[in-house]
Amino acid sequence: MKKSIAIFSLLFIGGVVSFASAKDLEIRGSRLISERPPFTMVLPSELQLIHSSSLENREENSLTRSYFVIKEKKKRVEELFIIQIADRTNPQAEPMTAPPLRPYTEKRMYLKDKMKKGELTVDYMIQLMAWNPDAPSLQPVVKKGIVIPSRWALQGQFLFNFQGDHAVLVRYSKAVDSFGLKVSEDGKSWEKESISGNEKRACEIFKKHFLEMIQSIEITTK
Repeated sequence: MKKSIAIFSLLFIGGVVSFASAKDLEIRGSRLISERPPFTMVLPSELQLIHSSSLENREENSLTRSYFVIKEKKKRVEELFIIQIADRTNPQAEPMTAPPLRPYTEKRMYLKDKMKKGELTVDYMIQLMAWNPDAPSLQPVVKKGIVIPSRWALQGQFLFNFQGDHAVLVRYSKAVDSFGLKVSEDGKSWEKESISGNEKRACEIFKKHFLEMIQSIEITTK
């Protein structure tokens, strides 16, 4: 049997890219509803789906669907939610697997752990990252006329496999200046050894809402 691996690459240049079906995933205010795999989840805010696409990975026996969901204010992104779902396309292939979550750097603040949610084991990680409006992966948002500011953001990622047929990866990020706190834009203030004050408070608020999102996951049956 050929091995099937979930490849989560936010690359939209090159390859055969097509639109993902709106029937497979829907956003209703602050509620996400997925048909494949069948689950629901409560989002941290009322977000809107602005772009979707799919990319076939024939060598890995999978199809990856990507959905961009945002909260914006005056055409500027405040929260960015990206969900990718890898579907096994060959029933004879081995169950879906995925690489472990890794921080962008060990130096800055990050938290990595697991959560058991019913039959699911959810790997998650929280870290500081930088929004880059010039990144090729974010052009589907930019081309909608929405500005992605070049600034620090707190990002949470979580990953789970569903019965070997699907792997789900979520990346949720929120600008550090949108917590109602005066925080530093200096990366040194966010390093593991020195984080304190409002920076630490922003991380605590983000962690609370991010973990609530994971805890809200419910597997649905028809």
